[in-house]
This record gives sequence, C-alpha cells and structure tokens, in this order.
Amino acid sequence: MTTIDLSQYDVPGRGLGILDVFRWRYLLRLLVRKGTATRYRNSVLGWTWSYVKPAAQFVIYYFVMGVILRIHDDVQNFAIYLFAGVVAINLFNEGFGNATNSIVDNGSLVRKIYLPRELFPIAAIIVAFVHFLPQLAILLLVCILLGWTPSLLAVGAALLGIVIVVTFALGLGLFFSGINVRFRDAQNVVEIIRMFSTWTSPVLYMWVLVQAAMPAWAFAIYMANPLTIAVELFHFAFWEGTVTASHGLPPHFGAYIGIALALCALSLVVGQAVFRRFERTFAQDL
Repeated sequence: MTTIDLSQYDVPGRGLGILDVFRWRYLLRLLVRKGTATRYRNSVLGWTWSYVKPAAQFVIYYFVMGVILRIHDDVQNFAIYLFAGVVAINLFNEGFGNATNSIVDNGSLVRKIYLPRELFPIAAIIVAFVHFLPQLAILLLVCILLGWTPSLLAVGAALLGIVIVVTFALGLGLFFSGINVRFRDAQNVVEIIRMFSTWTSPVLYMWVLVQAAMPAWAFAIYMANPLTIAVELFHFAFWEGTVTASHGLPPHFGAYIGIALALCALSLVVGQAVFRRFERTFAQDL
C-alpha cells in the first residue's frame, strides 16, 4: 500500500492567518494588480476619477462649511485643513468598504480553491492605498505652493497617521468581511460607520469646538477614536506648516496616540478571530 507524505500540504483553516500573507506574496501581488487594473475598466476618465471624486467632495464641504456657514473664517488656510482631513478619511472609508466586500466579490475563487482568505481584505486595503496616493500628491503640491517645507517630524506624523488608518481599516475589514458572507446586513452597518467617520473626526471642524461643547469624559472618548488621532496627525503634518498660528495639538495627545495604537491592535486581533470563525463556512455561505 502506497503511503503519501502529507507534511508539505496545508490543512484548510489551520494557517497562520494574516502572517500567511508573507508566504503567499505572489498571489497578493496578483490580487492587487487585478484590483487596480479593473477599478476603472471601461471608464472614459479612468484613473482621473481618483482625482475627480475627492475634489468634488472637497468642493461641496468647503462650499457649505466655509462659504455658506462661514464657521471657519478665523481658520487660516482652512482649505488645507479640510482637504488633509478628507484625504485621511477617504483612505479609511475606501479601504474599510473594499475589505468588507472582498470575500463576497471574490466568491468564485473562494469556492473553487483554497488559499489564505485574509489575502482578499489585505489586497483590498492595498488597492485603497494605491488610490490614496494621487490625493496625497495633490495635498503635498498645494502645501508646497503655500510655503510648506517637509521636516522629519511632519513626515513621521503623516506616516503614523497612515499606519493608524490602514491598521484600523484592516481590523474592521476583517471583522465585517467575515460576517458579511453569512449576514449581508453587515454591509448596511459598514455604510453607517463610514458615514459617521467623517463627522466623528475633526475634518469639518476643529477639536477645540468639541472640547468646548463636551464634558471632559466625553471629550476623552472622542479623542480615543483612532480616526480622530489620524486626522490630527495629518493636520499636524500638512496644515500646521502652512499657518502662522494654530490651536496646537489636543492635551495629552501622546497618550491618545498610544490608546489609538492599542485599539488598532485590538481591532486586528478581534477581526482576525471573527474572520477565522466564519471562514469555516465561506464556501457554503457563498
């Protein structure tokens, strides 16, 4: 009787989760290439939409908040302040939304072959980051025209903000992508979270307004939001260098950064655990 050595084969569902991505880098590159190539396929403007959509969003926000309501007349270079926050939130919203739908959108692959399913939400996050780069380029260009000069502190703040946004989006994306396969209502919950993300972070307003309107404990909860920290890091990295006076960083900002990083790590752990729990029935549910 012939004995088959199974030691070199992977048992489905017993991988290393996110860590398996490093072993399957080739497939990850293929998924990212597919996501970027098909994003604007059969579109007249193509990649120009990566510039048009955030520009349209910025114009609407600026017109309402800056022209009609005029609540930021005393904020120097409010356009830079606004666009820096919009860019950060757009990265989160696109990455989170894409990751949530990544398993369902790749259902044919999930049903036919086995590979680490975490590849799909991670590839979705990377594709969102690729589409984030044109917006970041525009922000950098405008800041430079207004006198912004790069510094190690500013670059470090921007990179830390990106890490927080990407990690938080991946953790939530893993959580909801696993649930979404069985319960499609998860998509509606995700849309609500994405809608609130813009308004629960200091994108359209300044943190000092929140501090003045809330008791200390509520403001602490507000500042514990990783997106709030990421947006403020973007403001520090880009907007601060274009103004002569600002309100500065919120009190205890260093401690809030630590809390934000801890919450991001927690979201990854919980998201991975929930993803693995629902992964067992992906093929049947799809």
